[in-house]
Amino acid sequence: MFFNTAASSSWLAGFTVCFSLIVSIGAQNLYVLRQAVQGQHVRACVIWCAVCDAILVGVGVAGMAQIMSGSPTLARYLTLGGVLFLLAYGLFAWHRAFFAADQKLDADGSKAERSLLTVLSALAVITLANPHVYLDTVVLMGSIGAQQEGWAKWFFVIGAGSASLTWFVVLAVAGRRLRGVFANPKAWRVLDTLTGAMMFVLAWWVWQGLDAV
Repeated sequence: MFFNTAASSSWLAGFTVCFSLIVSIGAQNLYVLRQAVQGQHVRACVIWCAVCDAILVGVGVAGMAQIMSGSPTLARYLTLGGVLFLLAYGLFAWHRAFFAADQKLDADGSKAERSLLTVLSALAVITLANPHVYLDTVVLMGSIGAQQEGWAKWFFVIGAGSASLTWFVVLAVAGRRLRGVFANPKAWRVLDTLTGAMMFVLAWWVWQGLDAV
């Protein structure tokens, strides 16, 4: 009974903490939403994101969180790297919004097909080249998960992976329903404008946190 209770509590903690962090609009979320609107390799993107989040949290639970939290210099460089990443992503989004040619969906609701390798490679870069991701998953969630007792800590990791999977499935469904809207090229410019603005706001928010690192 204790094992079941501890496992359930740890799973719920992992699910809740991960879901509360992941629902904020970030580069990874917007990329998956964009792929869902285009209808290209959406399932692969969802699986990649959920598995990657679970692995990063697991690495943190296994001990990397304690190593990183014990190095303020490393944490500071990761935070600064996150700021630069968000700024660069925002600039690319605004370049598409204000200078690139009009984007539109084909008659069947999709854009020109990109290969699975191309799509996942870009997603891998967006996921793993953002240093702030490691602060959220490895350091923050890893530290919380490491406090669970015994095998319960791995149910925390499973809960985190479940939350990630749930969220990205929701994004995929939302993107599918928005295909009609994005048949209009102006909708892509609006999305990229909002994406750029959001990335700049997030960069400022992360920058403010440097004083605490």
